[in-house]
Amino acid sequence: MSPRPAAAVSASEEVPPVGWRAELHLHCERRPGPSGPRTVLAHKHQLGPLTLQRAFHPEGAPCHLYPLHPPGGVVGGDVLDVRLDIAAGAHALATTPGAAKFYRSAGDWAHQAQVLAVAPGGVLEWLPQPAILFPGAQVASRTEIQLRGNARFLGWEVLALGRPVIGERFTAGSLDAALRVSRDGRALLADRLRLCDAADLVRPGGLRGRAVSGTFIATGAEQADLDAAVAVCSDAPGTLTGVSRLDDLLVARALADTTEPVQRVFCALWAALRPRLLGLAPAPPRIWAT
Repeated sequence: MSPRPAAAVSASEEVPPVGWRAELHLHCERRPGPSGPRTVLAHKHQLGPLTLQRAFHPEGAPCHLYPLHPPGGVVGGDVLDVRLDIAAGAHALATTPGAAKFYRSAGDWAHQAQVLAVAPGGVLEWLPQPAILFPGAQVASRTEIQLRGNARFLGWEVLALGRPVIGERFTAGSLDAALRVSRDGRALLADRLRLCDAADLVRPGGLRGRAVSGTFIATGAEQADLDAAVAVCSDAPGTLTGVSRLDDLLVARALADTTEPVQRVFCALWAALRPRLLGLAPAPPRIWAT
């Protein structure tokens, strides 16, 4: 097993070019339109096997984005670098067409960096499908949510260790996953999950033997929003859940044996909180129905 990396890195940092290097940088702006202002994809940079075919507007002003990774999986030595920049007043919703898969490695680490930057008055909804780590995968992942001013964020990350639906467990491999939320450079949330052996999966202070873990984040929350989230999570069979609020940052955690219960409760949280925090009815991305 190769040594644990000091931290997850972006494609702009020094990573040995062992596998595929892929970059996708998207910049969204609010611009006038025939029926009023709406968010458009103003700039796209892509390199290697990461792409975005087009932006959609199924609910009018917000822009829906479906980033694609055509190879369908990540192997040791691959480097993925995703950046979303949401300009002032713009509103984007990003999701993925399927689960991200990290395959068994012969020794090299796979690196993934996701930087989600939202300018004042901007909104980003980040609703990706789960990331699945196959046994033997070695993954370093970093997600940075960078908010400025009164920028708002609503979204989640779900991680499946192994393929629990077929009884497969993450009995070998390593994970170093970081999640950080900041506003104007001040950290609001800093998570780090490190797994390097099977015993890490069952520690009482960690995953408690559950194969699937998820974190849901919402900004701009008040006490009534926390109460609404608690009500949703209290009716979430098949999951261990917890919800907390620090200032206006609401964080919900979920643990389960399979991905479906976590996805179900997070979708319910999003449906309950989107009208409250963004003033918009839930509009599930069309790709979820395919």
